Formats: sequence, structure tokens, C-alpha cells
Amino acid sequence: MPAPTDPRPVLSLDHISKNFPGVRALSSVSLDLYAGEVTALVGENGAGKSTVVKILTGIYQPDAGNIQIDGNRLALTTPIDAAHSGITAIHQETVLFDDLSIAENIFIGHAPRTRFGLIDWKTMNHNAAILLDRIGATVQPTTLLRDLGIANKHLVAIARALSIDARVVIMDEPTAALSHKEIEELYSLVEQLKAEGKAILFISHKFDEIFRIADRYTVFRDGERVGNGLINQTDTAELVTLMVGRSVDSVFPPRTNTLGDSILQVDGYSHPTEFADISFTLNRGEILGFYGLVGAGRSEFMQSLFGITRPGSGRLIINGETVTHNSPADAIAHGLVYVPEDRGKQGTITALPIVDNVALPSLHETSHKGFVRMAREYALARQYTQRLELKAAALDQAVGELSGGNQQKVVIAKWLATQPAVIILDEPTKGIDIGSKAAVHAFMRELAAQGLAVMMVSSEIPEIIGMSDRIIVMREGRCVGEFDRTQASPELLVRVAAGITEATAA
Repeated sequence: MPAPTDPRPVLSLDHISKNFPGVRALSSVSLDLYAGEVTALVGENGAGKSTVVKILTGIYQPDAGNIQIDGNRLALTTPIDAAHSGITAIHQETVLFDDLSIAENIFIGHAPRTRFGLIDWKTMNHNAAILLDRIGATVQPTTLLRDLGIANKHLVAIARALSIDARVVIMDEPTAALSHKEIEELYSLVEQLKAEGKAILFISHKFDEIFRIADRYTVFRDGERVGNGLINQTDTAELVTLMVGRSVDSVFPPRTNTLGDSILQVDGYSHPTEFADISFTLNRGEILGFYGLVGAGRSEFMQSLFGITRPGSGRLIINGETVTHNSPADAIAHGLVYVPEDRGKQGTITALPIVDNVALPSLHETSHKGFVRMAREYALARQYTQRLELKAAALDQAVGELSGGNQQKVVIAKWLATQPAVIILDEPTKGIDIGSKAAVHAFMRELAAQGLAVMMVSSEIPEIIGMSDRIIVMREGRCVGEFDRTQASPELLVRVAAGITEATAA
């Protein structure tokens, strides 16, 4: 690793803390970025990496601690403050405008102006062409963004980030949408930025990328910094241990469920772009965990099972019958329900009261000849919210007024009221406090003990190992490993999910 030209960091986070209702996102974390160096920020999903990015880009403000550039304290109250301070970010998910040209997307918000205050189109297109050539993008600045493929759109996002003469460049999973050739070009760009003296924060789940381009590393776990140092003084095993170094033996409720016969079979399930050749069997009373890193395709697969999207091929068999789910209504009719990861947008109608949310999928049970029977609605909502120990002032309280954990309980109650045979829980405890997590985990065990089949998507390794009877690991839309709970270790799951260790699905 080349020695830095200046031993002092360009940018420092000093004991930064950030809390959300019921959730500690960051706890007194520190991070230093150096000129001409790449610092890899490593951690599981939910470790606090995205919160750091949002703090550095002015989207969030820390509750404690300070940010410094060149030793001077900095206040980043808006994204504009971050841009003016020389901080730019290349995000995993690009935010671009299809109806604007490439040049307009690159310079939106800071387009060159004529002396009359109008946009200088000639200069903007010329400067855009220079930036595009710099990153090896063979597209014309005047082309509409809608006419580009995903990879070229990502390159436009990179060009937009570089259009600001930044001193600090944040790359958040920048290779997620790129081909092998384009990834190699990105590596060349990173080397070029290093040569220009940029300080780079590189966030990736791919260990081969980290060891190829990073000079330093920092590891986050549960919102805390648990390790940092020079990349040439560590190895994959140490990073994996730092990422997942927690015991799950005494945190989760004991297994009380007994596995029954097969209730669901998936055979060769494939989608043109999201997942391919997924096959497995699910038994009554079983909790089947799905683990994977960003872009593994777990949620996309679950949404297809629920009828939100259609697969290109494959068979779905429930209770011995081959079924087709063209809509969520079909899935519900066959006893399969889905609790989504985004409970606020996809799982509840936050402006409506608890009782309406819980009863919504069960209107055929609570209505008669087109008229809703309020007494039935309240009885149904009371039955299932009490089972989940929901904490609310009353059943007519708006869901949006509840804590995150109690909102999640409303979503689960809503689907349990339909009396399903299979329930899919997508990140069931994401963003909720420890007490609510324990209640959800205990209830999952209760459901399995009653014979309900549970499919759980989780990015938290302790949860996956502590709650699952069997674990399927996905990577890039495929099942790449299947393990009994007694076989799985945190290190093994991370290695298989990241492609470090190959495993053949059982």
C-alpha cells in the first residue's frame, strides 16, 4: 500500500451517534478517510453503513459527535452543504430522470450558466462529454436517459457524482448493476481518483473487491465500530469474524415445533431478470430461513410467490396441487401470505386505524351482503392483536402513530387473520426494538408449533441461525447453499453468500 502523502485524514467522523424511535443506528462510531486512499466500510445489512452515508451526504444529522474536514468542524444540514464541502456519493440505486438528457442528469442542480443566467447548453454538453470519456462511457451527452441500459445509467450516475469537484467520494455498492468488463473499468476509475488525491469510502459486500482496491478497512456491527486497520494486515477470516462475532445461543426462544409433511414445493422457479432455478420443499411446522447479501434476489423471489410478479418458468405446488399466482388474491386463496420488508409502504395503510388494517384482507369474513359488520371487525382485530401483545391506545388508533415494532405486529396480525397455511416474513424484525423483536420471535415459534409453515427472509445472521430449522443461502438470484441449523455458522453463511466458499444446495 502506498504511503499517504499526508498522514492526517481529509475527513473524520468523531464519535457519531444516531438514534431513531426504538432503534440505535450508530453508537459513538469514528471513521477516518485519507487522501489518495480507499477505505472499505464493511458490515452486515443493518450494521449502520447506510446511516453513515446519509450523515456524510447531509440527509441525516447526527445526535452526537462531529464531522471534520482538514481538522475543521463541519455542519452538514443538507445535501447541498455536503456538495459544497466536496463530498459526493455514488449510490447503489441510481436516482435519475428518464425524460432528461444525459448531460442534464449529470449537471442537474449545478448546470453552467450564461451571463444572462440561462443554462449554457453548449458548455454543459461539452463538460458532460469530458466526464463521460473520463469514465469510459461511450454514450452521447444529448441522449435521453430512457434510451440507456441499466449499466450505462449507472455510469451516468458516476459521472454526475464526479461533476462536483469532490475531495471525498463515497461508493455505495457501485458494482451491483455492472458487468465484469464495466467493473474492471470502475476499478481503473478508482485508481485514477486515488492518483488525483481523492479520499474514497468504498462500501461493498464483495470481499474480492475489498481486497483488490481498498487500502484500509473499518468494520461496523450493530451500529458500532468493532475493527479498523490496514487491509494488507488482515484477511477474509478476520473480517468475517468481526462482522458476525455474536453468540445466538441464549437470545432466541427454544425450538418447540415438530416438522410435519410437505406443504409447499417450489420446482425450477425462474424469472427473466431477478432469480433463476430455485427449488426446495417446505414442511408444516418448519421455519425456513433465507439469507443473502444485497442483490441476492430473496425479496424478489418471495414477491413472485405471492403473485406480485410472475415467474418466467417453474412450478409451485401447495398441498399437492400445482397452482399459479397471478395476483396476491390467488396466493391468499391458496393459504400463502406475505409480510413485506417495507411495512410502511407495502404492509399497512398508515392513515387508517388498526382495526381497518387488520380486517382488510378478511372482508369476506366481516361483511354481509356488501355491508361491513363493525362488531366482527373489532372482534377479529382484538383476537389477533392480543395474541401479538400489540401496544396501542385503542384499535381505532391510526397505524402511523404506532412504533415500528407495533406496526410490524399489525401487519402480521392482518395476515394471520386470514388463517394461512404458509406465511412469508421478509425482514420481520427490521428496524424494531429488542423487546418487540423478542415478541415477534416468540410468536414465530408459536406459529410453527401450531403447524404453520414459515419462510423468513433476514439479513441478520443471529436471527437466521437462532430461528431457522433450515437455511437457504442465495446469491445473485440463485440458491447457492442449503444447511440444517446444526451445520450453519455465521462464518460459513457469510462466506457462501459472498462467494468466498462454494456450497452445493442440498
